[in-house]
Amino acid sequence: MKYQVIIFDMDGTLLNTLDDLYDAVNYVLLKFGYPLRTREEVRSFVGNGVQRLVDFAIPNGQNNPHREEIFADFKQYYNIHGREKTQSYPGITELLQELKSRGYQLGVVSNKYDAAVKTLSEIYFPGVFATVVGEREGVRRKPAPDSVFAVLNELRADTSEVLYVGDSEVDIRTAENAGVACISVAWGFRDRDLLEREGAKQIIDDPSELLQFVE
Repeated sequence: MKYQVIIFDMDGTLLNTLDDLYDAVNYVLLKFGYPLRTREEVRSFVGNGVQRLVDFAIPNGQNNPHREEIFADFKQYYNIHGREKTQSYPGITELLQELKSRGYQLGVVSNKYDAAVKTLSEIYFPGVFATVVGEREGVRRKPAPDSVFAVLNELRADTSEVLYVGDSEVDIRTAENAGVACISVAWGFRDRDLLEREGAKQIIDDPSELLQFVE
């Protein structure tokens, strides 16, 4: 096998979390009396972690005087309601099972906070991933390579053995910063045109294409 380890982004790559994130964003905006955001606006905000998502959504962003309170309310709401509409993308479960059966070690890196990433991974893909890394103390948010390096350290893998799979410009930059190969997916939160403009070297439209690529 050319690759030994395949690392996946979560939101927009494995799971379609957009509707639950959209609901959580507008819940806090409504609570604080701010203008609501459209689904497409929230879609464009996703990819840099939930704190940045909230910052993009609220008036004055990081300078909003209620920022910390809004973020706490967002997390509380999302922890309760964050799985009501979330689903894995069609073909993803089958892809992961097939990759694991072929001997690949699988991991997840995400800008979502670590506890949520681990919970979602076990709920939607129980027993599939060798390691899962979200945003936590000591691990800088993507596009910093920290989360990728954390996976490599745990799996004792070299960068030459790794393929990174993601749906956004953040994932492209993360792979570049980590020095690993990258494949972009066009079914997530960014369209093909944006991925091409951001320098994606390989783009797939269906999970089954990943099997062809790695083999």
